Amino acid sequence: MDTRKIDLHVHSTASDGTMSPAELAVAVKEAGLCAFALTDHDTVDGIAEARTAAKAASVELIPGVELSCDYKGKEVHMVGLYLDETNPRLLTHLARFRDNRDNRNQKMYQKLNEEGFAISEEGLREMFPDAVLTRAHVARFLLEHGYIKSISEAFEKYIGDGCRCHVPREKITPQEGIELIHHANGKAVLAHPVLYHMSDDRLRELITNCLACGLDGIEALYSTYQPGDERYIRKLADEYGLAVSGGSDFHGSNKPHIRLGTGTGRLSVPYELLEKFRA
Repeated sequence: MDTRKIDLHVHSTASDGTMSPAELAVAVKEAGLCAFALTDHDTVDGIAEARTAAKAASVELIPGVELSCDYKGKEVHMVGLYLDETNPRLLTHLARFRDNRDNRNQKMYQKLNEEGFAISEEGLREMFPDAVLTRAHVARFLLEHGYIKSISEAFEKYIGDGCRCHVPREKITPQEGIELIHHANGKAVLAHPVLYHMSDDRLRELITNCLACGLDGIEALYSTYQPGDERYIRKLADEYGLAVSGGSDFHGSNKPHIRLGTGTGRLSVPYELLEKFRA
């Protein structure tokens, strides 16, 4: 019986995690995992470093990405696994997305300045020199400079969706995300569907629409799922013929309650899931 464990949803400093891609590979080994997918938000910049470090640590790296998508006004995420991070079309899209993110960030900084927070691109770059700047970095900056008492306060009062300093960002549709992942020879997985708080009918509608574009899998194992959540998503996977994926959504100290491989303590992702994706 194969008892090896993996984690197919992990973030590094290339997006909004706090461990470098190389540090992650070492941490994966120390956590007793044999494989991990680096799925940074809208970037593949950390994969080359992670691949080198994973080889040195004798762990398997699955190159990936997590794309931000919009489905009828609801933000949903599409994870790509086993993709070619050098694919020109993928890189062109991610570069355009990064430009849009930078413009959005400038507007957010201005709103935060109006609230009395001395925050700027330069200040953030000094703290996070190699990162693709996200709201998580903004929250960390505000915390480190004493403007707030917790990361969650930043999102709940200032930069979370609908808050007064929030600026919406450009998103693609889930169908476009699937097409982009497939163009890079990857497998497309609907990430953490329970977190979208959709009705059963609406989630089934989303899955059906994504299936028409070739959706490959769905995240049925996830850090914050309750046992009933996992059973529900596994049932949907069986009904729609989708591969099951799972991961912690590890972000390092930006989500200190989430640990590699085990999430909040209950998560356990078997290696056999990878074999089904390969098949």
